[in-house]
Amino acid sequence: MSLNNLKPKEGSTHRKKRLGTGQGSGHGQTSTRGQKGQNSTSGGSKPDGFEGGQMPLLRRIPKSGFNNAKFRTEYQCVNLDSIEKNFSEGDQIDFKSLKNKKLIKKNMPIKILANGEIKKAFTIKADAFSKSAKEKIEKAGGKVILEEKSPLLPFEKGGK
Repeated sequence: MSLNNLKPKEGSTHRKKRLGTGQGSGHGQTSTRGQKGQNSTSGGSKPDGFEGGQMPLLRRIPKSGFNNAKFRTEYQCVNLDSIEKNFSEGDQIDFKSLKNKKLIKKNMPIKILANGEIKKAFTIKADAFSKSAKEKIEKAGGKVILEEKSPLLPFEKGGK
């Protein structure tokens, strides 16, 4: 037995019901929706949470808590092992060089994380570093330059 020979057990699957395919099919004309009534035509369904006009539960219960997601800083993370693999000793690493090597995709702030080992000395410019990443870079003889919080580059259309 192999994956290309697998078939569902006989009687376990059903043929798709083809609606509106003429009276002879048994599913023509009203397409199994009945004669009249709210759900017989398109747009007849009620929204989720609708309780027949009564004030819905979601609106009866007060809001609580706080969410700051709109103003959260989201970083693109780059690990030290990928920097070690893609750059040579003494390289200056910044937004443009990371984008050219396709290690980052979007115009978002960059955070360097400490996954992997680093033996080459680099000068790395980024918006944030993890503590352990900073230690590893400096231990290898590299420099850490923290970018000032400046307005980000304009976002590219299409989210690329």
